[in-house]
Amino acid sequence: MVTVLGFLPDHLAAVRACDDVKIVVLLIVHVRLIRILPVAKVARLVLFVAIARHGDPIVHRTARRILYNRIAMTDASAAAATRYSIGFDFGTESVRVIVVNVRNGHIAGQASRAYGHGVIDRELPTGGGQLPPDYALQHPGDWLTDSAVACRNAMREANATPDQIVGIGVDFTSCTMLPALADGTPMCLVDRFKSVPLAWPKLWKHHGAKHEVDRINHVARERQEPWLARYGGTIGIEWFFPKILETLHHAPLVYDATEVWLEGGDWFVWQLTTGPFPRCKPTELARSTCQAGYKACWNKHTGFPSRDYFAAVDPRFGDVVSSKMPGTLRSPGLQAGTLTQASAELFGLRSGIPVSAAIIDAHAGVPGAGVAAPSTMVMVMGTSSCHMMNSRVEALAPGIAGVVEDGILPGYFGYETGQSSVGDAFAWMARTSGQSHEALNREAATLPPGSGGVLALDWLNGCRTPLMDGRLSGAFVGITLNTRPAQLYRALMEATAMGVRWICDTLRDAGVPVRRFVASGGLPAKSPLLMQIYADVLGEKIKPAASDQSVALGAAILGALVAGQEQTGHASMSQAIQAMAPEREDLVYRPDLAARKRYDVLYGHYRKLATPDAVTCETMRALREFSHA
Repeated sequence: MVTVLGFLPDHLAAVRACDDVKIVVLLIVHVRLIRILPVAKVARLVLFVAIARHGDPIVHRTARRILYNRIAMTDASAAAATRYSIGFDFGTESVRVIVVNVRNGHIAGQASRAYGHGVIDRELPTGGGQLPPDYALQHPGDWLTDSAVACRNAMREANATPDQIVGIGVDFTSCTMLPALADGTPMCLVDRFKSVPLAWPKLWKHHGAKHEVDRINHVARERQEPWLARYGGTIGIEWFFPKILETLHHAPLVYDATEVWLEGGDWFVWQLTTGPFPRCKPTELARSTCQAGYKACWNKHTGFPSRDYFAAVDPRFGDVVSSKMPGTLRSPGLQAGTLTQASAELFGLRSGIPVSAAIIDAHAGVPGAGVAAPSTMVMVMGTSSCHMMNSRVEALAPGIAGVVEDGILPGYFGYETGQSSVGDAFAWMARTSGQSHEALNREAATLPPGSGGVLALDWLNGCRTPLMDGRLSGAFVGITLNTRPAQLYRALMEATAMGVRWICDTLRDAGVPVRRFVASGGLPAKSPLLMQIYADVLGEKIKPAASDQSVALGAAILGALVAGQEQTGHASMSQAIQAMAPEREDLVYRPDLAARKRYDVLYGHYRKLATPDAVTCETMRALREFSHA
C-alpha cells in the first residue's frame, strides 16, 4: 500500500497505480504544480520522488514497472476513447482524406493521392483520338481506388482503429457529374461506351456545352422562368443541365442508355452507402441539396425546373428529371446512409458508420474556415476560386452563381460566386515562362502595383461571376518589349483580386452586405504576396483560415454532425464549427493605403475592359468561335 501525506485527494488515483508496491512515501507537492500537470505526469512525479527517497533497488524496479504499466493502460484507454470523423476532399487533380478528433478538430492523420488518370483533356485512356477543345473529363475508378488508398494511409498516420470512426463527410468539386446505370456503374465502364467521350464524367471545368447553355438560358428568358433570377439571370456553362443536354445532342445513345444522372459527390456517397457498384440501389440514392441548389436550379420550395420548361428546350429532354434523376434530396450534415460492408472492406473501416450527404468543396470551406456568422465572405482559393457567404438577406444580384436557402448553413441564405481560373492561371504563366512559382513570386513582390503599366483580364478559363460566360478568355494590356514574366505574373494576381472586388460590388449594389473576409484553400499559405494584393485591392482586412485543410475539415465537421451529439458532444453546426475550427487570430493582412489608391485607378481600367458588351468581350467571343470553326 502507498501512503501519501499532504497530497490532494483528486490525484490519489494517479498514485494508486503503485498500490502493489510495499513502500511508504512522505510527499509534499505544491498545489499549483499538481493543478497544471496531467494526471499521468503527476503519477510519474510521485514515482520519481518515491524512488529518490527509497534506497531499495528492488523497490525501484518493481515500482517503475507497475506504475508505467498502469500509465500505459490508462493512456491506451484514453486513446481508445478518442472519437474521429473522416473528411473526404475530392479536388481537381487529387483526393485528400483527413482523420479528425471530433472534440477539438485536431487532424490526427491525413493523406492525399493524385488521381491515377489525372484530368483527361487530351485523349481517353481507352484511346479514340484527340479530345475536342474545352473537354475536361475524369475516370470514376480513380475516385474509389485512390480515395481508398488515401483513407487507409490517413488512418495509419492517425493510429486510429475503425471502431473510433463515428462519422464520414464528403466534399467534391462541382459541377463534376456523370451518367450511370441504376446499379451505380458509370456509363464509361460499359463496354459499348468506353470510347465515347461524353460517357465519361465531366469535370467541373469541362466547357463543351456552349451551345447548350445558350439554349437553356434563351428558353428560360423567353419563358420568364422565375427560378432564373436566383442565379443572377444566367445559367453557367459548368452546370448540371447544360452538360446533360450536351450528351443528348452529341451522344444520344449514351443519353438514352443512362438511367441515373448525378453529381460526382452524390455518386461517391451512393457507393459508400449502397455499393460499391454494381450493388447500388437507386431508391436509396441521396442527392445533396447543396449541389442541386447551386448547380441544378433546385429550390426547396419549388424543386427542379418544370417538365414543360425542359421540353421547350428540347422535346427529348422533357422527362430528364422524372426518368433519369431518382433519389431523395438531403442537406449536408444530414445522414445519407451508413457505410456498407463491402465499402468498409475497401476503405479499411467498419460497416454502419453514418455518412453525410455530400457538399460542394468550396462550400465545405465555410465551416472548415471557422465561419458561422453571416456577411463573412470565405474565399476558397485553389486552381479556381469560389466565394461563399451566408447572409440574412435574400437578394437576386445579377451574375451570382446562386442564392440557396440553407445552402451552406441552416438559417441563412447562402451565396456562391466564383472565378474559373486563379491558381490555374498562375500555373499557366509559370509553365509558359519556364520559371518556378517561387522565383516569380519573389520578383513580383519587389514590383509596385500595376508594374510596367500591365493590366490583365483573368478569364483564362472563362468568366464565372459576374458575367457567366465561358466563351470569354484572358488578356494582357500594356505589354511592351521591356515587359518581364514577373510583371505578367503579378498582373494576373492583381486581375484575380479585381475580379473579387467586382463580385463584392455586385453583391453590395444588390443590398447584400459583405463585411469580412477569410481566405482558405491552398493558395493563401503558398503566397503571402497574393493575400496582400487582395487586401490592397479590396481595401479590407483578410484573415487566413486557421487550418490549411479547411475544405477537408469542413467535410469532417459534417461527418461529426451525422455522428450525433452523443458521440461528439456537439448539438448544432455552430457548436461543431466553434469546437473543431476555431478562427485564427495571429495573422491578418491589412491594406496598404498607398497601394489601395493605385489599385483604385487600375480597377477603373479593369472594369472598362471587362464591360460585357464592349469590343474586348465581343472580340473574345468571336475569336473563340473562329478557333472552333
